[in-house]
Amino acid sequence: MTLLDDGTRVGTWRELLGPGHIGTSVVLAGGVALYAINVYVTTSLLPTAVRDIGGERFYAWNATVFLIASVISSMLVSRILASRGAVGAYLTGFGAFTLGTVICAASPVMELLLAGRAIQGLGGGLLAGLGFAVMRSALPPHLWTRGAALVSAMWGIGAFVGPALGGLFAQIGAWRLAFGTLAALAVAIAFIVPRALPRGEHGVAAGPVPGISLALLTGAAALISLAGVLPRGALTALAVAGALALVALFLLHERRAEVRVLPALTFSGGSPLKWIYLTIVVLAIGSTAETFVPLFGQRLGGLAPVAAGFLGAALSLGWSAAQFLSANAVRPAAIRRIRVAGPAVLATGLALTGLLQAENAGGLTMILWVATYMIAGAGIGMAFPHLATAVMGSTDDQEEAGRATTAISTVQLIASAFGSALAGVLVNLGEPSTLRSAHYLLFGFALIAVLGCLTARAARSRA
Repeated sequence: MTLLDDGTRVGTWRELLGPGHIGTSVVLAGGVALYAINVYVTTSLLPTAVRDIGGERFYAWNATVFLIASVISSMLVSRILASRGAVGAYLTGFGAFTLGTVICAASPVMELLLAGRAIQGLGGGLLAGLGFAVMRSALPPHLWTRGAALVSAMWGIGAFVGPALGGLFAQIGAWRLAFGTLAALAVAIAFIVPRALPRGEHGVAAGPVPGISLALLTGAAALISLAGVLPRGALTALAVAGALALVALFLLHERRAEVRVLPALTFSGGSPLKWIYLTIVVLAIGSTAETFVPLFGQRLGGLAPVAAGFLGAALSLGWSAAQFLSANAVRPAAIRRIRVAGPAVLATGLALTGLLQAENAGGLTMILWVATYMIAGAGIGMAFPHLATAVMGSTDDQEEAGRATTAISTVQLIASAFGSALAGVLVNLGEPSTLRSAHYLLFGFALIAVLGCLTARAARSRA
């Protein structure tokens, strides 16, 4: 631990990962890592699973069922945390995730696999939400930024480890063992939860479940997930429009409701919280560009599937590396600049990658793709820890601060769902030309990232 000139305490990586906090760090980061790895492992091995147990007509529902269940449980984090405490909430999350994963591993038919994916999603969404929600109480304030960087980096690491792990098990025809490995990891991390987290510490008093908000966001997640797999045309546009309408209704309801998901501070005119959330939305949408990177690598660069998969991980590597470096920034003026610079760097990386897209791309061009994808990822990684910390410290009211923190994952999951669907829509618009699809996706997402500069500046001006 070090001190700034004004006496402010600054945490170090050695302190976060040292004997006093290593167990807590493993639990917080491990839960998010399991969620992220599971998403990419499943994507990699599903084709093999379908050949084994059938059910190709339900292929797209694997992602949809998991996502909807995750969104639902992420909105219930504060209630479960209030009623069961940090230890009980984490054991519930790991238990549900393990049960769902075991069902997936043992499924003889696709219908049972889908049931397992739903249970996985319930546990995974809870684990993803708890990573930030428990951080406020499990770590001292001077370690929040580094803790947020560690937890958020797990999304990038999951995008790298997941495809490699899934591809390996799919290659040897042992897709069930991939799920078994995830279940074993969940049990191992759950084993240290009682030793790593304080017992008997509960959150604010549990209130009623925000049923209307839950229904509106669940409906939006379902529609936007379907939009990503529907054939190009009026149905896609209708699904996206319907999802946006439900999100608008959600925000209108939240503004007036007594029982809500977002803290009331979000809708206060002088609060920067809504602008911080919107910046997180922009970064989360930008991260979903990597969904189609392997496709572009195969079709435009002629890469083998494994090599194309690692090309897709370049954005995640930039994201993870930048988070660990950015967390070293401690002076308020530098942090404010980083929050604005993050979306700008993301936009620059995506735009440069778009300019470099070409038919029959050579080796040098693909090396440049890796570099520019890493630049884009760095934009996400440099800003996210400081945005998460800003949310955690947005108010002195402990109840509102807790609600604001638990909402980070809900905002991130919904934005990722919209981003994935929007990416699919933009790619479909460019078909049958892969080059045109790449331009639509990369330049379109670069424009969205520019909007993040504006939201980050608005948050800075109101801080």
